Amino acid sequence: MKVALTSQGDSLDTAVDTRFGRAAKFLLWDSETGAVTAVDNKQNLNAAQGAGIQSAMRVVEQGADVVITGHCGPKAFRVLSEAGVKIYLTKAGTGHEVIRLFQEGKLEIAANADVEGHWV
Repeated sequence: MKVALTSQGDSLDTAVDTRFGRAAKFLLWDSETGAVTAVDNKQNLNAAQGAGIQSAMRVVEQGADVVITGHCGPKAFRVLSEAGVKIYLTKAGTGHEVIRLFQEGKLEIAANADVEGHWV
């Protein structure tokens, strides 16, 4: 399973980015191998609009089965949900903490977006 985490940096040691669409990076963690790949999201970081949709499409294109982030807006939530990607929201600090909570089953699947569009 591929898990995409929003991140402020290139490794699981860095803090989770609380924003989905405007996250600095996505870390793709492979639950079978433990491999982590950083995917830059710079093109959406400062986008005037459409950051959530474009970021969601990028994560889907990377083959993610799960997204873990701090917050997810309605348009990104719709795109991810329609693609079958499960969305988890967390306030955990680092990627390592998020992965541990996910593996322990301590994160709940989000039923809806938790912020309005154009949230910064």
